[in-house]
Amino acid sequence: MQFSCDGEQVEVEAVPGESLLSVLRERLGVLSVKDGCAPQGQCGCCTVLVDGEPRVACVTPAARVAGRAVTTVDGLDGAVRDQLAARFVATGGSQCGFCTPGIIVRVAAAEARGKTRRVDLDRALAAHLCRCTGWQTVYEAIEGAPGAVPRERDHDAAAARATLEGGADQRVGSGVPLGAGGFADDGAPRDALVAVPRPPGSGARVTTAAGLDWVLADTLLEAREAAGKVQGRRTTVDPVPPLELPEAVPGGVRLATGWVEPAYLEPDASWCVPGGEPATPLANGGAFGGKVASQAPAAARALADATGRTVRVVWSREDVVRLGPKRPPIAAVAHWDGGVVVVRGRVAGDVAPFRAPVAWPYDLEERGDWASHPVPGPPTSSALRAVGLAERAVLVAGALHAAGVDHAALVTDPRACAVSLASCVAAPSGALAGARVDCDDTGRITGVHVRVAAGDPLDRVVLRSYAIGAAHMAMGWVLTEGLAVDPETGDVHDLTIRSFGILRAKDTPPIHVDVVDDAGPARANASDAVFAAVAAATWNAITEAEGTRPEAFPARATRAASALRR
Repeated sequence: MQFSCDGEQVEVEAVPGESLLSVLRERLGVLSVKDGCAPQGQCGCCTVLVDGEPRVACVTPAARVAGRAVTTVDGLDGAVRDQLAARFVATGGSQCGFCTPGIIVRVAAAEARGKTRRVDLDRALAAHLCRCTGWQTVYEAIEGAPGAVPRERDHDAAAARATLEGGADQRVGSGVPLGAGGFADDGAPRDALVAVPRPPGSGARVTTAAGLDWVLADTLLEAREAAGKVQGRRTTVDPVPPLELPEAVPGGVRLATGWVEPAYLEPDASWCVPGGEPATPLANGGAFGGKVASQAPAAARALADATGRTVRVVWSREDVVRLGPKRPPIAAVAHWDGGVVVVRGRVAGDVAPFRAPVAWPYDLEERGDWASHPVPGPPTSSALRAVGLAERAVLVAGALHAAGVDHAALVTDPRACAVSLASCVAAPSGALAGARVDCDDTGRITGVHVRVAAGDPLDRVVLRSYAIGAAHMAMGWVLTEGLAVDPETGDVHDLTIRSFGILRAKDTPPIHVDVVDDAGPARANASDAVFAAVAAATWNAITEAEGTRPEAFPARATRAASALRR
């Protein structure tokens, strides 16, 4: 089969059922085309042009491009591509850079046709998913908003701030939005033996390593066919918190949270030579803690040693959802008792983050009584973004709000006063964030306001981008994000990336971020404080708009959630 790839004629053996994505990545080595959900066709990371029209490569049969022209981000007009990449770097519209090659391809095609109105961009970005940025900086990069013009910056300082926020080494530069961030699977030799997790019920021959059964084959296509890859599906069952609410306390608040998918876009991957050190799945981003305990590196090392060959471990999107860690669900009650917020709750996971000391930026005491209460379900992790901190911040803010206590009157620290809005939270590093969420008369969120103090910001563009992304994630956690999990077996029913409830680009309210001058060294995880502050402010804001407080996350029955999911 012949076709043109980025202006060059190529010839490959036709394999029945093979996707264009497989041909590009696995056989032609075009690694800027990313596999985020194949073959769901729902994340947009593998977007290319076929005869000038955007196509999602993972659901495009390779046979359909015979005799046609395929253009990846690498094959775009150099001036157009480089200018777009520079604008994404200038606004912070690219963090890990996994989703941006596909976005840039689609945007370049839209701009070539003069489709640059906001409604055109909304339609274009509807085909894509970005977990890092919260979309606002992506719009700014595309529309050339103030700040989108490339300017001189210290990219090393920017990378240092990104590393402090993401919890793993991260690059900042023009290559990142073009897909050259150094992801684990991009560096794997394509002649390596491929290992994929065996799905439930598969009769494939397996090798056990790192606590999982693996199917091995010479190619990714063969490995997934042999494994009998579980196809993603979306259930019609609504997500339900697995823990029952405690008995109500007069004047207090109650909250039960459900299963939430971290939804990092690059699936877990690693590779290793016999006796070597496995590639880290944390390359250019730590998935906000979601890959800290990934089995991929250990499996790659063990399988390489066992087979005497270089082994490449690759998870599918469905593998990530079935096997990857989730935010621990909770069920808790809290109330204000004259200078003390009393919290009592249960956690379906590690209880340690819920018992850890928190330096509240308020003149109050928190008395907590937390217990672990395992339930059937996927694995959980306390390494995920602001686990424990965010849940407690929401409960403390809710208890103050329910008691009619003016939280601002409790703020005494000058640094906290500088950021305090409707809520205020301190990260363990001492970074501070305050947030306010505005709703209109219909209950729709019209804007989010954030102030953040993180010592030396190192790079304000990156810090702002992470704050916007954290605000986007926090609103999703409160209002729309959730997984349906079987309460008896613990099996996850929602396996498609679009079933997680992540806010779409066009539905994300404006997010305003003010980086407050703050003396002292750079403080880590400021975006964790933003996540917690925005979640708390969102819960209180929709309570005022609804006239009643929702007692479960996601609060999909609220008017605010309905407006975001229309």
